[in-house]
Amino acid sequence: MRSLRKAATSWVIVVSVMVASVLGGGAAGAEHADRASLRVLSFNIHHAEGTDGELDVDRIARVIARSGADVAGLQEVDRHYSERSDWADQARELADRLGFHVVFGANIDEDPPAAGEPRVQYGTAILSRYPIVDWSNTHLERSPDQEQRGLLHAELNIRGERVHVYDTHLAASSQPDRAAQARQIAELVDPARPTVLVGDMNALPGDEELAPLRERFTDVWPVAGEGPGATLPSENPDKRIDHIYVGDEVTPTTARVLTDEPEASDHLPVLAQLEVG
Repeated sequence: MRSLRKAATSWVIVVSVMVASVLGGGAAGAEHADRASLRVLSFNIHHAEGTDGELDVDRIARVIARSGADVAGLQEVDRHYSERSDWADQARELADRLGFHVVFGANIDEDPPAAGEPRVQYGTAILSRYPIVDWSNTHLERSPDQEQRGLLHAELNIRGERVHVYDTHLAASSQPDRAAQARQIAELVDPARPTVLVGDMNALPGDEELAPLRERFTDVWPVAGEGPGATLPSENPDKRIDHIYVGDEVTPTTARVLTDEPEASDHLPVLAQLEVG
């Protein structure tokens, strides 16, 4: 019976994604026929454990589906990590529920608890409605006492247009590490091609460590955001630390924080509507 409920939930989520895409894309497509329209989501999912203490991958999938996102960059994703997430491959489970393509960047990668079992991994994931034609995960600089962080890259084929999506999660407890990681990302990512960078930066928009990103990319919020844009903590947010940046070939048209299910994670997701080309 449990498997039947899960299958039904997955089918409803996939249908919701299809309907959101059809309803949201028509006007923009007619007005800007020569430009690809793209909805991009950034969401720190806290390994699908909500502020209510419930582990619920279906709830995370539901939030993504309702957003109508074409691409979602996720942080704090478990892959066979531990009992806290039932040893699940959360990236794959979410992709299957949504009917999306997926790549996963393992920033923590440890030996399995027993021979023949999957490796213990934790990191970031990119889910995409569109085909992913290439991808990579680059480990970022860190101090010896700091958690490994990474920059996940997915090259998408959006109706013949190649778009580069990057997903990251900067150091939480070291400002020097965040600054070094932001500089490294600015060097690695080319803003001259169609580029989107999302992530939990663990820093406010004007913080010094994010200067390299502000200099090379456009923060979508000052251009297109609605309201203050705070994403943390999810149930009473007062900090904007989850960001979406774009390169020169991408124009933000709207951006908003999603508040319909704040208990799903300790962060709120941020969604941007973009035009590419």
